[in-house]
Amino acid sequence: MKRDFLTMEQADVADITQLLKRAEFMESSISGQDKSLDILKGKSIVTLFYENSTRTRCSFELAGKYLGAQCVGITTSGSSVKKGESLIDTAITLDSMKADAIVIRHSVAGAPALIAKHVKASVINGGDGMHAHPTQALLDMYTMQKTFGTLKGLEVAIIGDVKHSRVAQSNIVGLSKMGAKVKIFAPATLRPHGIENQPCAVCRNAEEAFRGSDVIMGLRIQLERQQKGLFPSAEEYNRFYGITAERMAMCNKGAIVMHPGPANRGIEIDCDVLDSPMCLKDYQVTSGVATRMALLEWATAGR
Repeated sequence: MKRDFLTMEQADVADITQLLKRAEFMESSISGQDKSLDILKGKSIVTLFYENSTRTRCSFELAGKYLGAQCVGITTSGSSVKKGESLIDTAITLDSMKADAIVIRHSVAGAPALIAKHVKASVINGGDGMHAHPTQALLDMYTMQKTFGTLKGLEVAIIGDVKHSRVAQSNIVGLSKMGAKVKIFAPATLRPHGIENQPCAVCRNAEEAFRGSDVIMGLRIQLERQQKGLFPSAEEYNRFYGITAERMAMCNKGAIVMHPGPANRGIEIDCDVLDSPMCLKDYQVTSGVATRMALLEWATAGR
């Protein structure tokens, strides 16, 4: 049976709930000295990355290896892509090698959905353009659920470059499906068109964003945006939108800070917040391995 994981829009609540629950077992299994499982023994996982990545690619490859699968990583710099091979040709070639799952990251939105139509392997979206990053949203939800025990009723503020963030898009959809209340806070130039039609509230100022929030999720500011005039300066961005200890004091007691990384210290988030116990950026990395283990098991089940 072919199972693809392409967007949070396509994922149903039952599958998300199952994956989050299974990730708990996966986390406990890799917390000991012996991380080896044979759940996916005999399966083959291919990571096909057309964009550079450290966290996502490494976590998928480790997830597969911890589960006992054979894992192969392919980057465009070392493949026939440099010779002009098309995306579909590459996917069909991997499929002909009998890969059970293909994890793809691509700069073009819709690339994972495109190859999913042409291969028998399960396709997992590791991030496509500014469109979606559903596995990041999954690990973020797992981190929140482990911290608070539930996602239902949580108030989550996503702050930063929402317009260009596939992480934000997937989290808005996924968290809303699971019963969380999502808010966004960003300069008007960094808010996507039509955001008012998405399941989130748009905050007018920092107090609206931080006050009453359980989770503050910072997004990386791409400094090239400043060169295009989307905000006046990094210093001014930090002044109005930065995640600071003073603003965190407005949040609910026990609030946490999350960031998909890498973070620009002193711009979207201050160092004293990023390095504090309230910031779970490192635990998000552990969550990424656990949830991707659960996802690889789910995607290849019944194959």
